[in-house]
Amino acid sequence: MNASPFVPAQSDASSAEAPPFGVHSIGVTLANANATLERFAWLGDHLAAAIWRRDIVEDETAYDHPGHHTLSCYLNGGYRTERQKLPGQYGAPQRLCALPGDHESRWWVRGHMHFMHLYFLPEHFTRRAVHELDREPRELTLADRTYFEDARIAAMCRSLAALPWEANDERLRANETAHDILSLLLRSQGVRREDAPVKGGLAPVVRRRLRDYIDAHLSDALTLGDLSDVACLSEFHLARMFRTSFGLPPHAWIALRRADLARQLLRTTALSIDEIAARAGYADASHLSHRFRAAVGTSPAAYRRALR
Repeated sequence: MNASPFVPAQSDASSAEAPPFGVHSIGVTLANANATLERFAWLGDHLAAAIWRRDIVEDETAYDHPGHHTLSCYLNGGYRTERQKLPGQYGAPQRLCALPGDHESRWWVRGHMHFMHLYFLPEHFTRRAVHELDREPRELTLADRTYFEDARIAAMCRSLAALPWEANDERLRANETAHDILSLLLRSQGVRREDAPVKGGLAPVVRRRLRDYIDAHLSDALTLGDLSDVACLSEFHLARMFRTSFGLPPHAWIALRRADLARQLLRTTALSIDEIAARAGYADASHLSHRFRAAVGTSPAAYRRALR
């Protein structure tokens, strides 16, 4: 098997590098089950993608609370692979599996399989719920689904698998495709958590008011006082309840929305970097470049070139 980023490096027995998602990750399980890792890449934003191949007479593979979500898309084969609790249901090209971070599963793997995995963190999946579903991130998780079909998601997974990933521009395009996949996945496979808290947080109408106010005033120097006035709450209570309902403290949520707006303007407009910095609430182009590089991993100009 090829060297794997999921397996600790053993060149120095005294200090092995930790696998990227922890020792219980899907990748570690596959790496220890004689699967061949053909390609792997960090795509930015705590997203990772891998393409695996398995050719085996028969074997049992078990996943136990990997700690990260996984979307699996069969590229080829899988016709005789089944999940033990769902006997008689088999994989096939373009069939999808959604595996939440806290799931447990056992599989009978037979014959040839060629598949792509998209790895992402639970909070990365749910925080988009505020804008895309008008829901609180704490309410939702990824459904545990085996061999479901969704033509749009499958097509985008195949498109992602076809991208080279190696160069910065290619990884940026892959990152955008991965975000589009997660948006579709949230809508089709986002479910209410069984242990979702029922108390605390902001009333839905207040959450919407804050969400819309922030998006409309990203060019301003927003303060906690501004937000507390909008919510009609003290700054202390607003800060605590905001984090509960949005999944991030106010300053981090605002920074995230500014980066999202900058990405959108770079991708869809011909505005100069200075104009985008002003619209997104950055002090100047240098400030935008610094924050954008920290968030996305490249400069605004390089991002624009890659996405166009």
